Amino acid sequence: MAGAKYLYQIGKTNQSLLIASLKNQFTCLTWKGAVCTPFRGITTTPFPEFQGDPQLQSHADLYNASLQNPDHFWGTLAKSRLQWFETFKQVKDCDINKGHIRWFMDGKLNASVNCVDRYANKNGDAIALIWEKDEPGTQEYISYRQLSQMVNKMANMLKSSGVRRGDRVAIYLPTSPIAVAAMMACARIGAIHSVVFAGFSAEALAGRIIDADAETVITADEGVRGGRTIPLKQTVDAAVASCPCVKRVFVYQRTGNSVPMTKLDIPLDKEMASQSDICEPEEMGSEDLLFMLYTSGSTGKPKGIVHSTAGYLLYAGITQKHVFDYKEGERFGCVADIGWITGHTYVVYGPLSNGATTVLFESTPTYPNPGRYWEMVERLKLNHIYLAPTSLRLLLKEGNEWVTKYDRSSLRKLGCVGEPLKENLPLLKMDYSPHPTGADGQETGGISIAPRPSAPGAKIVAAKPMRPHFGIQPALMDKDGKELIGSNVQGALCIKSVWPGMARTIYGDHRRFLDTYYHPYPGYYFSGDGAQRCEEGYYQITGRMDDVINVSGHRIGTAEVEDAMDNHSQVAETAVVGYPHDIKGEGIYAFVVPMEDVTSENAEALKGELKSMVKTRIGSFAQPDKILFTPGLPKTRSGKIMRRILRKVADNKPDELGDISTLVDPSVVEILVQLHSEAFQG
Repeated sequence: MAGAKYLYQIGKTNQSLLIASLKNQFTCLTWKGAVCTPFRGITTTPFPEFQGDPQLQSHADLYNASLQNPDHFWGTLAKSRLQWFETFKQVKDCDINKGHIRWFMDGKLNASVNCVDRYANKNGDAIALIWEKDEPGTQEYISYRQLSQMVNKMANMLKSSGVRRGDRVAIYLPTSPIAVAAMMACARIGAIHSVVFAGFSAEALAGRIIDADAETVITADEGVRGGRTIPLKQTVDAAVASCPCVKRVFVYQRTGNSVPMTKLDIPLDKEMASQSDICEPEEMGSEDLLFMLYTSGSTGKPKGIVHSTAGYLLYAGITQKHVFDYKEGERFGCVADIGWITGHTYVVYGPLSNGATTVLFESTPTYPNPGRYWEMVERLKLNHIYLAPTSLRLLLKEGNEWVTKYDRSSLRKLGCVGEPLKENLPLLKMDYSPHPTGADGQETGGISIAPRPSAPGAKIVAAKPMRPHFGIQPALMDKDGKELIGSNVQGALCIKSVWPGMARTIYGDHRRFLDTYYHPYPGYYFSGDGAQRCEEGYYQITGRMDDVINVSGHRIGTAEVEDAMDNHSQVAETAVVGYPHDIKGEGIYAFVVPMEDVTSENAEALKGELKSMVKTRIGSFAQPDKILFTPGLPKTRSGKIMRRILRKVADNKPDELGDISTLVDPSVVEILVQLHSEAFQG
């Protein structure tokens, strides 16, 4: 579930914001003089499909129906919200005890038809995409008709080059219209797209290409971000050199700068221009694979999480529309990169399946200055903006004036995504009814816990995702695998229901999929997160329980970082943990046991080499924030590293180390505490 999301209804105001420091409360931005129109949840059902049913009018009615009669609830919505070639014959075939999940059996549809064709046919001039390029004021508008032409041309280009139904296509592109067209073109011809975040290194990209056995790569000459060019083609060339499976590389001209072209390379712009803008869509089965998306795992080997077509598409559309209260004609701005699940669901599939205008944000929150988001809101007249807690913490630090100088009157919702928000961290909070959004993740396919939809007058608690979404029945489990009942409890966050957006497998390794998500707590889906349930029954995400660190919304497996550093000839062993970081949410802390003594003269050089190795193997975003050289690590007699001790040391909590008597050498803990204090607290 990759952390938590928070959504705030902010109303319409041009009044100033204040930074308020409240004792034992939030340091927050407060809207002064705001029009106080608290969101009222569901007053009448937002689902016209159920308006004729007096038993399904309140939020409670709808939520209970989604759990007690999921066939009727989801079946009705699937028939209404999706366009089918052939309607399904069976709503679901699921056994959570076996991790067997199937929805809308025997149905035939196509995701590109649902996201592009039906709106191009309805009103082709409506804006589908606003490409917010790196330089402010250079945005481009793409209508649904233009997007349809792009998708069809690219689909024909892929087909004429030998890409067939079921093939995997790796996409290594900046967030841009061509990237969306590539995703939709794959869906149109039945190919499976694997979007790789364009910040991953050549080695990380190669690993994902090889695991997917992808014959086709789509990239650009360069990317542009924060005023700098990023050598995407150069990275792809280095990756493809170790990928014998690759037969073709399409190269899109983003900057037009000269880049070396190899015998595998095909100029994308030129090839697309020669293609027809009519391409008949493949009739895909509901459970045919739509895409795979790699997530960093606790074993060091990334997991290719797989989503199927109908269930994911329905859940993406339902959550985008109802969690955000999206209304027809509004402009929806999710600033996530398309290389992550939030980008897939709330930049591409969710908004487009609802016929929305969605923003493709290519830049950074501080380029050319910290007012970028708010200047964009004013210029594009956005009604929704959806960003990361990391961005909010960074912008709060930069000061109030960057917000107040811009007109935000169009903005109706502001959301946060990617990591838990804790009550002692800076939050953007209004002087009335803030609306935190919920927890989601790569495996859930979309938001699973959120304050809304909710009953009229429902209480809103800042920093809590609060309530389960339709179809989601959370459960907290203790260390013995027993469900915790009642309030004021904390445990492993599981879900004991099934919902359409669930991931189906890990590509090529279903056993690992079951072992990761279904076997830890038989009969439940395990999110990987811990959570609390408070007195009112609301949920709060406490963070990852496995060895995955959430850095600025990027999920990074500790084992993947450790593997990169352990390859250094001067390193005997490495243990990586997360620690609280004021801006990133979590930072990366590496405890390194060197092969020989590290002196003050060579320590900095070795740290630089280790960071460089991580950058090369994974990407710059995975480089450790802190590296501590130590003569040993706390281990049990069986050789297991006690990471809970390392986390306490990294978090400056030596008084909370707990029992260390089971360690082979308890004295190493005292050494760690002392070294940490000298290095980072002196």
